[in-house]
Amino acid sequence: MADQHPAPTDPRSSDPTDAQASSARTPDERTPVERSAAATRPVGFDREKYIALQSEHIHERRRRIGGRLYLEMGGKLFDDYHASRVLPGFTPDNKIAMLEALKDETEILVCFNAKDLERNKVRADLGITYEDDVLRLIDVFHERGFLVQHVVCTQLEDSNHRALAFLQRLERLGMTVARHRVIPGYPHDTARIVSEQGFGLNEHSATTRDLVVVTAPGPGSGKLATCLSQVYHDHQRGIPSGYAKFETFPIWNLPLEHPVNVAYEAATADLEDINLIDPFHLAAHGERVTSYNRDVEVFPLLSALLEKLTGASPYASPTEMGVNMAGYAIVDDEVCRRASEQEIIRRYYKATTAEAVTGDDDSVSERIALIMSRLGLSSSDRPVVGEALAVQELTGEPGAAIALADGTLISGKTSPLLGCSAAMLLNALKHLAGIDPAAKLLAPEAIEPIQTLKTVHLGSLNPRLHTDEVLIALSVSAATDERARRALDALGQLSGCDAHVTTILGSVDEGIFRSLGILVTTEPRFQKKALYRKR
Repeated sequence: MADQHPAPTDPRSSDPTDAQASSARTPDERTPVERSAAATRPVGFDREKYIALQSEHIHERRRRIGGRLYLEMGGKLFDDYHASRVLPGFTPDNKIAMLEALKDETEILVCFNAKDLERNKVRADLGITYEDDVLRLIDVFHERGFLVQHVVCTQLEDSNHRALAFLQRLERLGMTVARHRVIPGYPHDTARIVSEQGFGLNEHSATTRDLVVVTAPGPGSGKLATCLSQVYHDHQRGIPSGYAKFETFPIWNLPLEHPVNVAYEAATADLEDINLIDPFHLAAHGERVTSYNRDVEVFPLLSALLEKLTGASPYASPTEMGVNMAGYAIVDDEVCRRASEQEIIRRYYKATTAEAVTGDDDSVSERIALIMSRLGLSSSDRPVVGEALAVQELTGEPGAAIALADGTLISGKTSPLLGCSAAMLLNALKHLAGIDPAAKLLAPEAIEPIQTLKTVHLGSLNPRLHTDEVLIALSVSAATDERARRALDALGQLSGCDAHVTTILGSVDEGIFRSLGILVTTEPRFQKKALYRKR
């Protein structure tokens, strides 16, 4: 996949303190008023319409089931950043906002896969382990007034020592824990699975509400198996119950190769998920709708379970068991297409960087590269990549670039005082606050103590200020400098902006970008060669 980049621009730097690499390039000659209006990001998704449609559809499914409904909730429940990136207008808390209308009849059950704990899997968007995220999820649900008492550990084996220790910790914290074992032959050996030697070996969670939302830190956590096991045990106890699925992606009524759906494949490339036409729905209704491999693979199990328990399955296809109404709330298809294409490219860079850090093979990034080729995408379709690489080519040092909401590209170079990420942030804040690019925002009395602390007292060999240190210095300067205060006030405008850095970020800079909501990618190389690196 050949990368094409624009011709380098001159990294002017009238202010060595801020190391400005290029002032700004706007996509046209719009007036300041027009540019300000354009800074409002385009919306492709109607949040309120979605909440209304989705809550009513769940009500209708519950009425059809006629008993307890286990609702598998795919994706993130209250911080679905992937959905907010590919469906502009979808807020990260959309799902939980919809469920709050059903709070009094809803119980939340959290599950996690023991294998994810054993391999110390991390949520990339938050930078925390799945173990910590289980605790975080429970806390947030409690804070919002939801009932959450039960936790399920799936695919548990006696050798999963970390998972077993975590279960004991959860029990000490007052949670009720159920242990679900690995079932040989799952998901194909339905006779064994739907028996005392299958789901019968799993511990039952004694939920009490009519709507049980089953969620997890991430994909592959065993949500479906948890729901089906609960339905099995409920019916053994004479409790009528059923199952439905709330999975945002892939969106069933969008075409298979729609960028929104393809972005889901990129997001789950490590799981090797593949979107496909639902063959069961096609056979039953003659209609081509989008599903994915895991739903199709487990559908025979779902049908067999429901038939054994109730005499007939209410669903003729995986699509019918879903309750997803997201496709009906898309109000600007082109906006969602463009946003999804950018997300796919970001996923590619995230994968290549992760492989460089961990030393893993390039299987995940190669899968995403193939996905990009299907849509005719390359890194040149991400403007900040070419801009950052142009800075590096001209200076011989790492470069960074950010695209503001109106399309303006701002870059930053590495200098003796600032790293390129810090320089980029300062340059972007100057532009947003309408400050002269030559103005010095950081007072010497704010910078010198930080450098002294780093080099003299902490023994750092790198005197350059990182992003957190620059923001601290800017905060100190803002106490006496009105321009610094204006720049600091502009920080919120960076949320949702794309950025690229030509070297792998340290954990501090990465955390600052995440906190600011900046969608940053990096080239998969370290600034300095070394065999040992602090994790």
